[in-house]
Amino acid sequence: MAEERSGDVIVVGSGVIGLTTALTLAESGRRVRIWTREPAGLTTSAVAGALWWPYAVRPEELAREWALRSLTVYEELAARPEETGVRMVEGVMGETRLDEQGAWAAARLPGLRASTAEEYAGTGLWARLPLIDMPVYLGWLRERFLAAGGTVETRTVTDLAEARAAAEVVVNCTGLGARELVSDPAVRPVRGQLVIVENPGIRTWLVWTDAVSGATTYVFPQPDRLVLGGTAEDGGWSLTPDPEVAAGIVARCAVLWPEVAGARVVGHRVGLRPARFAVRLEREGGRGGGGSGSGVLVHNYGHGGG
Repeated sequence: MAEERSGDVIVVGSGVIGLTTALTLAESGRRVRIWTREPAGLTTSAVAGALWWPYAVRPEELAREWALRSLTVYEELAARPEETGVRMVEGVMGETRLDEQGAWAAARLPGLRASTAEEYAGTGLWARLPLIDMPVYLGWLRERFLAAGGTVETRTVTDLAEARAAAEVVVNCTGLGARELVSDPAVRPVRGQLVIVENPGIRTWLVWTDAVSGATTYVFPQPDRLVLGGTAEDGGWSLTPDPEVAAGIVARCAVLWPEVAGARVVGHRVGLRPARFAVRLEREGGRGGGGSGSGVLVHNYGHGGG
């Protein structure tokens, strides 16, 4: 017998996309439940660096619009960094030119300019951007969601029909899990590996891409640690840190920050970005009727590195 419907919305997944979706709906007055296989702290979102910048997410025009809307929110949250995990931090986007950015960048990012030789040896872009401590931010999102009347249930979902039988609206925010849950082979993993070290005193972030190998390297200073990255292994499924890859990350970071080479390693992280040729933001079905196929199903996954 199908479970009696209770609550207006079920959001499946509790990564940053699922939590943000659930929170937005709950604060709009809907009764919302999150069904999640694992807590937010164990999702890919918790591994992220995480610097605000439209990165590896398509369609580009829509992604930029979403990113700019989120930028406004992050700027507000940065007023309470200890609570939200969001800070505005200065840094350099290496191998990036000001004239390569659209008009949106200069209009929306005050102080955006070419980096100086003292800031970066190559051609770079200086910016002040939100840098997010993801474990803190995810915890803040969850507590705000609960305060809005939402509930979180630990539940493994193998068929969305179960959720659709229990709520009028279901939002699929399962990220990489959508590959199996809704049989979407277009969503695939892009494996990212990080090294966490004690911070030797670095206060600014730095991102650069090697012109020959294409490897992207970054240094992100979080309040209690330094995050070194990274990798973008398309199709990589392993969640086990590779010692050789870790050593390479530290070596690349030490080229521009020599003090990183001697920093004590305190951890390794691996996350699988849910990449797709385009974010799937799509509504299925309408209201009325009964049974597992009725109601509204919205897909919201495939955000890659965004």
